[in-house]
Amino acid sequence: MPFDLLTQQPKLLFLLQGVAAFTAVVCLILLALHRGPQRRGVAATLLLAPALLLLTVGLLLPALRTLALSFTDSGGGAWAGLDNYVWMFTDPRATVALRNTLAWVVLVPLLATTVGLLYAAAVVRSRFRAFALVLVLTPMAVSFVGAGVVWKFVYAYRPARVPQTGLLNQLVVAFGGEPRQWLVDSPWNVLFLIVVMVWTQAGFAAVLLTGAIKAVPVEATEAARLDGASPRQVFWWITMPSIRPTLLVVVLAQAIGTLKAFDIVKTMTGGQFQTGVIAHEMYDQGFRYGDTGRGAALAVLLFVLVTPFVAHQVRARRRAR
Repeated sequence: MPFDLLTQQPKLLFLLQGVAAFTAVVCLILLALHRGPQRRGVAATLLLAPALLLLTVGLLLPALRTLALSFTDSGGGAWAGLDNYVWMFTDPRATVALRNTLAWVVLVPLLATTVGLLYAAAVVRSRFRAFALVLVLTPMAVSFVGAGVVWKFVYAYRPARVPQTGLLNQLVVAFGGEPRQWLVDSPWNVLFLIVVMVWTQAGFAAVLLTGAIKAVPVEATEAARLDGASPRQVFWWITMPSIRPTLLVVVLAQAIGTLKAFDIVKTMTGGQFQTGVIAHEMYDQGFRYGDTGRGAALAVLLFVLVTPFVAHQVRARRRAR
């Protein structure tokens, strides 16, 4: 297709404007640096200005807009006060999403960290440690959507007299049991979804904790053994206190990621059968049902829940310095 200068002229003008603006900023920075130390504050301000502008346009303004929408009606036009927040804590569907999110936030970090810790303790001194860590990290290479599709096949259900295609029901039938609809029966279906999240995140915990366990001073563990401590006592009283900061980082990272859980629920159940979580309900209300007020209120709640975890992470990193 031939290049048409007249058709592409508006795009070329935008490009030239961007290049001119970039050149002007660079020239101002160089000029400020050339003027000496007294002008370096101006140079630093100019260097930070693009990033601050992008943060304002891409993060701060949308956050304020979402907060304002959370106090409006379904169309986002009329003022609704606290109606959306009252709905959030009184509507049966919304309370199910809140309850499920709480279960996810409690169980996923606990189970993923526990599995990762046990795996790390088992392979940290092994000759095949690298290979073992690659195996446990493999699920992390799969997207949440891919993991949901894989495990949906694992949980697949067919009637009792029909050959089973799901791995779990095939095992149940092989041992003389009846196949079950694992993703339909509430509240157990929430636990089966949580298993998928743990499967994808345990490798992250295992890798970090393996490095932390390897960093424990050998002198401390050897001294404990010479004093007659058993391997279990050495692990509990020497290793665990030494890796506590890493454990905290792993748990907080898992909790933040779990609060935003959406893909697995959307792929496996679509939020049906009382498996919805806050992020999925926010999507449904805002985009599926067109209720921007309720969707924005759920987004604000999600932001409020994530903020303490992020703040703790920031404070912990500052202390570490």
